[in-house]
Amino acid sequence: MTAVSGKPWPHMTSRDEFRFLADLVFKRSSSEHTIVNLRDHHTGTTRFANNQVVQNVDTRRGVLAVTVAFGGRQGTASTTDFTAGAIQDTVTRAERIARVSPLDPEYLPPPAPYEFHARATAKPETVAAGPSRRLEYANEAIGQCRMENLLAAGVVSSSVTAVGIAANNGLFGYEHRGEARFSLTVRAGDATGWSAAAHRSIDHLKVQERTLVAIKKAKCSCEVQDLPVGYYPVILEPAAVAGLWAWLLWSLDAKAYTKGTSPFAGRLGELILDDRLSLRNSPDHPDLLGEGFTAEGLPSGASVWIEHGVLRQLAYDRFTAKTDGVDPIPTLEAPVLSIEGLPVASIQDLVKNTERAILVTNFWYIRPVNDRNLLLTGMTRDGTFLVEKGEIVSAVKNFRFHDSPLTLFQQIGAWTHPLEAVNAETGKMLVPAMTLPRFHFSSVTRF
Repeated sequence: MTAVSGKPWPHMTSRDEFRFLADLVFKRSSSEHTIVNLRDHHTGTTRFANNQVVQNVDTRRGVLAVTVAFGGRQGTASTTDFTAGAIQDTVTRAERIARVSPLDPEYLPPPAPYEFHARATAKPETVAAGPSRRLEYANEAIGQCRMENLLAAGVVSSSVTAVGIAANNGLFGYEHRGEARFSLTVRAGDATGWSAAAHRSIDHLKVQERTLVAIKKAKCSCEVQDLPVGYYPVILEPAAVAGLWAWLLWSLDAKAYTKGTSPFAGRLGELILDDRLSLRNSPDHPDLLGEGFTAEGLPSGASVWIEHGVLRQLAYDRFTAKTDGVDPIPTLEAPVLSIEGLPVASIQDLVKNTERAILVTNFWYIRPVNDRNLLLTGMTRDGTFLVEKGEIVSAVKNFRFHDSPLTLFQQIGAWTHPLEAVNAETGKMLVPAMTLPRFHFSSVTRF
């Protein structure tokens, strides 16, 4: 079921319709275990570049995936055609694949039925948003940049997704999920400024406010100076903090921990970071993108992962969790990083209270160098500045860094309350902006 803007498409697959489709699969399946996954996704995207809108389309794609298992042999097939004949063909293909597949030693039957917590994951204003609403926001950003003789490029998007999971043991979950996103890069010659937002509600994107932030960064970055490489105190804005924490979160893998290849091996229950730091999963937080259940059919809920610097949780797949006797399995789709103590009011206050540091707006192209100690490399971008005596005195040429979050977050200077952080590395989380006393910039980039 696929449709593009300009062509009619039916309403989103409802709970009752998904239940009907799942029952249709179960009646036709001869396997021991059968799981049905639904993803019916309607998204609208408005792109702009060089102060002009270049795309404004809506697309719709519905996919029904069927997974069957005979003992430990399993197979999956999917279809975009929700008719009875296509579903029969999908079940047949899945069973054919399962019968010739090797035994999976880590196979587990579907999770037991669960009454999933209903969350407000689709806001009416986001569901109702269409091309005209997104165009309005795009033109608002473009107009602000034109007034400053700057070039704007970015995206405004809105989406709604019907997500479902059902199994022949009685497991059933269905949820409507919606979100809106805004991303803007402002160019002033070779200098750029950037800002981004994501929210369940399209009314909370704060397009004008974020556009002004990106404009200010681009204008302040026009004249740059070279600084020598080395160790500097830094002020990290939320996106920069989140970029580093993304790799820390991805390293919390229980299987790697058990094998001894994790940077946290043997340290569960021990102090790994500054003892004021805590990381929690908060799926009910109104500014995050929490969900009622995972793709495996597990409930998502509040959990503590790092508490006062102590590692409390690992990320488990179902097989490893069963082996280790972990129940329930914690999820981490709505992370909140907080610091105990008195925060400053804003990023501006961090700057005012700093004698000398490098202010980093964002990192990009972050990659691991050494998985055992979580040494990372990446580059600053979209606004890197020298702060002296409480003021931004100039932009500086972008740096490449080599450092580890396990070292960086051992000691924190000042910080804000948790703020929205959206970038390519993390999706969305809430983290404080903060000052760190020692950060290793290893080279200067060419741009």
